Amino acid sequence: MEETSQRHRAWRTPTLVLVCGGIALTLALGTRHNFGLYLQPVTLALDWDRQTFAFAIAVQNLIYGVAQPFTGMIADKFGAGRVLAAGALIYAAGLVLMAHSTTGAEFLLSAGLIIGIALGCTGFSVVFGAIARAYPPEKRSAAMGIAGAAGSFGQFLMLPFGQTLINNLGWQQALMVLAVVVLLVIPLSVAIAESPTQHAGPRQSIPEALREALGHKDFRLLTTAYCVCGFQLMFISVHFPAYLLDNHMSANTGMIALALIGLFNIFGSYTWGMLGGRYTKKYLLALLYFIRAMAIAVFVLLPISPATVYVFSAIIGFLWLGTVPLTNSIIAGMFGVRYMATLGGLAFFSHQVGSFFGVFAGAWLFDRTGSYELMWWLTVAMGVASALLNLPIDERPVRRQAAVAAA
Repeated sequence: MEETSQRHRAWRTPTLVLVCGGIALTLALGTRHNFGLYLQPVTLALDWDRQTFAFAIAVQNLIYGVAQPFTGMIADKFGAGRVLAAGALIYAAGLVLMAHSTTGAEFLLSAGLIIGIALGCTGFSVVFGAIARAYPPEKRSAAMGIAGAAGSFGQFLMLPFGQTLINNLGWQQALMVLAVVVLLVIPLSVAIAESPTQHAGPRQSIPEALREALGHKDFRLLTTAYCVCGFQLMFISVHFPAYLLDNHMSANTGMIALALIGLFNIFGSYTWGMLGGRYTKKYLLALLYFIRAMAIAVFVLLPISPATVYVFSAIIGFLWLGTVPLTNSIIAGMFGVRYMATLGGLAFFSHQVGSFFGVFAGAWLFDRTGSYELMWWLTVAMGVASALLNLPIDERPVRRQAAVAAA
């Protein structure tokens, strides 16, 4: 019986887990990054203000974050594959309901609550938990960087695809097609249907692991900075196309800008992940946040044109999700991989709290000032603050984990 079980697990090699997990992220996160393209067509068709749309997407990001620790716990206990498969089904249902929403409440339920839960099942924390357990510490950051790059490739691939669907089918039918696309995650989930209880790890319960992390000063610093990351990225992801339209750029310029962010994010996620295997991760995070803040400041100060838009998109794309492999690698190094999905999900909750406020504050400030200028400068100030927060972090394993490693 044990031999049969081992043979069944043998084909799930680390490479296969990484490839299938990466493709799952490509589909799930690539679809998510389409939502910024729907702001104008949906609000115009249904005669909504931007705040109605943005609030639903903001709630989506918040629910995405709230769900992550719980989906992480389920994945750590029962396996990431089952969580991914369930998430794909919920995702497809949410997209179908989103396409048929006619009121703000219906849109909030579908695009906000249901898709938010689905993202909690199909996002980074669940996939990274499986990858972290599949790879040894010296290869973990690079593997997460590759997976992050795959999620970024989804943005590059799915944005032109999504814009083409909207242009040729209309926004409602485009969402129906995306519902079919996310169902492809289900067969991929089979390859990473590992059983975490088979992995060696500290004798520790999930509540004990949560108390340990929440009581750790450096974990709190790390997750606070991660909150700023979510604030910046989702503001840009959702509001950047509308900002460009407000400045007399075409819809295709916005689509190309987001696609460039996705393209350069592929290289950025991989590069920052590889660097994390060689250099001190907290310094890399501080550098990334600082450069991102400076890039935003320069973009806002320069006259807007297609050239400045595309250069900014390339730079910000290179910095986009480099935080993800670095942050998760620090967590794995400090607390071990037994509850990686749970603790990574807890950190991502902070990220998504920032995402909620980034999306909603952008719309709130725009509706009251008629401009995104104040919001841009807020992202700059917060980026500098997050760079400073990372500097005092101690990446060394906690004493309990160090004792386990020594044993």
